[in-house]
Amino acid sequence: MTEYITIAQVDGLLGSAWTAEDKKARAVLMANVWLSAKPLPAFEEVPAAVVQAGAEIAREAATGALYRATETGVLSKSVEAGGVSSSKTFSATARTVTAGESFALALLAPYLSAGQIRLVRG
Repeated sequence: MTEYITIAQVDGLLGSAWTAEDKKARAVLMANVWLSAKPLPAFEEVPAAVVQAGAEIAREAATGALYRATETGVLSKSVEAGGVSSSKTFSATARTVTAGESFALALLAPYLSAGQIRLVRG
């Protein structure tokens, strides 16, 4: 796993009250894992946009919105009570992308452009 962000960087960007002190280390760890799972290039110095994206993801992780338990294998649920029934069908892999995650992905977009190679002719 690559370390893209630190607690000090997240505190600097979001203010020290972005989450409780006892949640910061785990949230930053989760953000670094999330970033490491993306096909980002190797950086000599992590760009500010990537650090900002990491901070946004750390905030999401601190609220429990990043890596949640998921139910797989279920494509339909129905409930009936007192003659009234409700039914929902959904994709087993569907999940809500949080606003912070969407913002982070937008910040990372320039670095996630797969298939583009810089060509330098001598």
